[in-house]
Amino acid sequence: MPLFTGVVPPVVTPLNADYSIDFPSFTRTLENLLDGGVHGLFVLGSTSEVVFHEEAARKAIIEHAVKVNNGRVPIFVGVIDPTTDRVINHSRIAKAAGADAIVVTAPFYARTSQPEIIDHFRYIKDAIDIPIIAYDIPVCVHIKLERKTTVTLAREGIVAGLKDSSGDDGNLRYVLKDMAGNANFFGMTGSEIMVDTALAMGAHGVVPGIANVDPHGYVKMWNLMQAGRYAEARLEQERLLKLFEIVWIALGRTSAGSAGVGSFKTAMRSLGIIATNRMARPQRDLNAEETAKVDAILRDVGLLG
Repeated sequence: MPLFTGVVPPVVTPLNADYSIDFPSFTRTLENLLDGGVHGLFVLGSTSEVVFHEEAARKAIIEHAVKVNNGRVPIFVGVIDPTTDRVINHSRIAKAAGADAIVVTAPFYARTSQPEIIDHFRYIKDAIDIPIIAYDIPVCVHIKLERKTTVTLAREGIVAGLKDSSGDDGNLRYVLKDMAGNANFFGMTGSEIMVDTALAMGAHGVVPGIANVDPHGYVKMWNLMQAGRYAEARLEQERLLKLFEIVWIALGRTSAGSAGVGSFKTAMRSLGIIATNRMARPQRDLNAEETAKVDAILRDVGLLG
């Protein structure tokens, strides 16, 4: 089996009204995920609003997650930054704090080629001995990890796995096909709404942001797929499709990122997991009218009484 498999949610970072990190709510978030049966935790990903947190805050987030988790499941840590040397610095901090793996995007802001992206990952691997997970998220970093790039890095042993949030399921399938039979590589989808499909085509896991709201649903679907109970898994996926509709409620008044992560936080507040739905500045929080619409969907999918 590959190094990591299963449901590994990117963990929301709850904030206080003054934009500081709400650590009691963060503890409840982590425990809710662990109680839901997840197989790993991914802190400081896009859903965690990683780029809004400076170095000291990132370190505190990692250390708190490691302490609360207490070795129960592996912890992935996003070390996302525009340049190689900054990523190496974050990686050293993450490893020292107890990370089991680091999650690395292509460099961004500066325009790089696919060969330079390969060099970026090689430099990080040379600098620190920890499993590296490549993170394909062109909507944020504005460049794609091409199939050849990912496969080259995997075959060299530079990356242990891929977290695919590109929306390009065809590319993910090709990478999984290219790496089939290689027990040293895993591929996970970041798409909440295509999990049953991705697992059926050979993905080794899922990294669903909305699992912060309903971890039990994604773990149930994972278990059903592993048991070959595909029709039941499809029904659970379709229930989660309805839940996923919360991410569109605030679109137009907010950005896609604010609408998505903001809807997770709003749902989590309604479920009593976190205290506020505060988003890092300049992102907008969901308002009372939007919250009512989120709550209606939570009731519809059986999460809110």
